[in-house]
Amino acid sequence: MRADYQELVDEVSSLLAAPATLEDRDFRLIAFGAHDSDDDGSMDPVRTRSILTRRSTTEVRAWFERFGITRAAAPVRIPAAPDAGVVRPRLCLPVRHGGIVHGYVWLLDDAEHTGPQLTAAMEVAARIGALLAAEARAATDLGRELRTLLTGGGADPLRALLGPDAEEWHALVCVLPWTADETPGIRTVPGAAAICTLPQGPALAALVRLRSPDVLTPARTAAARLLESGPAPGAGLSAPRRGLDALADAWHEAQAAARAAKARPQLGPVAEWSTLGPYRLLAALTTAPDPAVRPLLEPQHAELARTAEVFLDCAGQAGRTAAELAIHRQTLYYRLSRVEQLTGLDLANGEDRLLLHMALKAARL
Repeated sequence: MRADYQELVDEVSSLLAAPATLEDRDFRLIAFGAHDSDDDGSMDPVRTRSILTRRSTTEVRAWFERFGITRAAAPVRIPAAPDAGVVRPRLCLPVRHGGIVHGYVWLLDDAEHTGPQLTAAMEVAARIGALLAAEARAATDLGRELRTLLTGGGADPLRALLGPDAEEWHALVCVLPWTADETPGIRTVPGAAAICTLPQGPALAALVRLRSPDVLTPARTAAARLLESGPAPGAGLSAPRRGLDALADAWHEAQAAARAAKARPQLGPVAEWSTLGPYRLLAALTTAPDPAVRPLLEPQHAELARTAEVFLDCAGQAGRTAAELAIHRQTLYYRLSRVEQLTGLDLANGEDRLLLHMALKAARL
């Protein structure tokens, strides 16, 4: 599919004798044509940034949308805007299908073209629109069946859509919480076979094809791209699975890893299930706080809870704890006595310390 877009962008460049780029409707780069000019000054900074970072800035998007490109069905001329980095004028060919804009072909172009030239270029843009629409429909179908599988449904519908790839190695990515208004298009997430949102969290899930169970790089790349697309603080990766039958367990792992990345930034922004250490066990515990520790978790006792957690992280060493918290030892001893009063636990007792430590860590998840 990517090669098809490249060929069509090159066709537009040839028809209008100008360098072209193709972006989706969210201004994410899909393909670009070669820039053959010997004049380095003619290379527009916006085009350069789009190619290098695969997206445009909010300011550039706002400038372009001022000219009605989201509603246009014909080529649109856009003047330069040096303050926004648009140093050269543009010709925008809206990429539409079924009355919906799916993207834009951009040309660094201020030349006058004949009617037949522009008609031919718009016919190519329409072919691009048909491809993007088909890809969007496929992404919607795959996302729907992935959501069905992860919420207790069967794997057969997703297996049918994926074909032979269904029996290959995959990992699940969880981004939590996911508050973006729209699921990213599947083509914008490298390696993602299916993407969906789920109400729990709310969360976003991505099924990523792996070359082997020992190489998680495609899943890490997909997670990083998803984090760029939304405001979530972290993402989690499951252990690899072959086929689709164990994806429900993989989803629990990815969710736990995402919660751990959110709770403990040292693990993130992308945390892997295999590297969570004690958080693997904590993720399996009940979400209800232990009755003894519940009073300590109330908002007014946040400082005491933090003190207790650092004390236990420091293996009960008062000197290290006081230094970490930048407080006097006597202040530390006072706070720890308050912790014991609130919880009824004895911090000199190993099992009580273990209970408190696990409860405080579990509360972060």
